[in-house]
Amino acid sequence: MKRINKTLLYVFLGFFGVIQVYPLLYLFFFSLKSNGEIFGGNIMGLPEKWLWSNYEVILSKSDMPLYFFNSTLVTVISILAIIVLGSTAAYAIQRMKWKYSNLVLTIFLLGIMIPTQSSLLPLFNAFSAVDLTNSYIALIVPYISFGLPVAIYIFTGFYESIPLEMEESGCLEGCNIFQIYYYIILPMVKPAVATIAIFSYRNIWNELLFAVTFISQRAFKTVPVGLMSLTGRYSTKWGPIGAGLLLAVLPSLILYLLLSKKVQESMMAGAIKG
Repeated sequence: MKRINKTLLYVFLGFFGVIQVYPLLYLFFFSLKSNGEIFGGNIMGLPEKWLWSNYEVILSKSDMPLYFFNSTLVTVISILAIIVLGSTAAYAIQRMKWKYSNLVLTIFLLGIMIPTQSSLLPLFNAFSAVDLTNSYIALIVPYISFGLPVAIYIFTGFYESIPLEMEESGCLEGCNIFQIYYYIILPMVKPAVATIAIFSYRNIWNELLFAVTFISQRAFKTVPVGLMSLTGRYSTKWGPIGAGLLLAVLPSLILYLLLSKKVQESMMAGAIKG
């Protein structure tokens, strides 16, 4: 009976794995087809002619390399700022005793309740007034602002579990508050840093609403906006667009394959302590 149950479990897990992997395989095959195959009845099957030239088109005859650079720059700067500002703000709120710490924490956490759509028009008007649209700042500032509440929430949960004796020992060794934070506290909350970095990456890399609203110049477009711009008004080559979509997915896929265990550990740690 146990062997039957184990076999059924493996069959179910295998079937579930195929369901999860198939969209990626479909996108790969889609990226190697021509419009004739895509719209000619071979949308689900293997390519009749493997058009690797679609990748050449997207990499050398379009602006996708520029869009990848922009997305990478904005994502890296935003994640670093969220981690630095979130960890220091949470440290000041949780570990330092002052009168309005709970009030400040509440104000920060209220940011979780603000829908991004409701801030779109005010931000656009503010950026337009100071001529910041079509710039990296127009994307980095909102990404940091909407990422900080969650980061502070997670960091405060981790800081709460650290014994005060750790900081007291640092004081006895002659450390100032910045040294205590950097050398003692921050290494102890690495799971929180990993959790925030992962979630921030996912949200920022795939973000479209702010990018399509604040950016209209080619020089500052990110990958989601760049992929949208590849569609033509009268005709569109869908094979190269599929190649661009697959390339846009690859960073997330590589990150998970390399750090799958760390991803799971950090998420579990963030769920338990946060």
